Amino acid sequence: MPASAAKAALRSQALARRGLINGIESRAFAQRLANIGAGIVAEKKAHIVSAFWSIGDEPATLPLLHNLARQGVLTALPVMQGRGTPLLFRLWKEGEPLAEVKWGIKEPLPEAREVQPDLLFVPLAAYDRAGNRLGYGAGYYDRTLAELRAAKSITAVGVAFDIQEMAEIPVEAYDEKLDYVLTDHEWIVCK
Repeated sequence: MPASAAKAALRSQALARRGLINGIESRAFAQRLANIGAGIVAEKKAHIVSAFWSIGDEPATLPLLHNLARQGVLTALPVMQGRGTPLLFRLWKEGEPLAEVKWGIKEPLPEAREVQPDLLFVPLAAYDRAGNRLGYGAGYYDRTLAELRAAKSITAVGVAFDIQEMAEIPVEAYDEKLDYVLTDHEWIVCK
């Protein structure tokens, strides 16, 4: 089976699993992400941190962004520039205006300062313990991580529920690995 077909099948399976997470589990993970995520950022001494705007049943990132802002960390959200291009990042903190774009994602307005994050909390459909990430199929984060890693040292942390783990994610030449995965029950150092 070609890698793209295998990825599509795994993506469907992982997203169906994630859809089974109830509200109590989701809220508990949001709090865990906020607390442990803030600790990771402090440990890594990251000055600019990006998190994704959660949509659907993705883990909630607003409590994390709030904790980071309280710690004096500059926070950013990704901005889509068009299919086939890397994301860019603009500073944002709670209370600042956002524009709603494709898929219900919210992004900082164009006048917000563009930055290059030191640490990124990355959304995903599925992951494995080797740090392979299965996204939603458009390749935004693979292109973005490759571009950022060519410019400077960064840390990529996947954010997922345990139930999204797969034994092995098929890998293609352009796929970028995660450094860590933070789940609702584990902190995984990818090898």
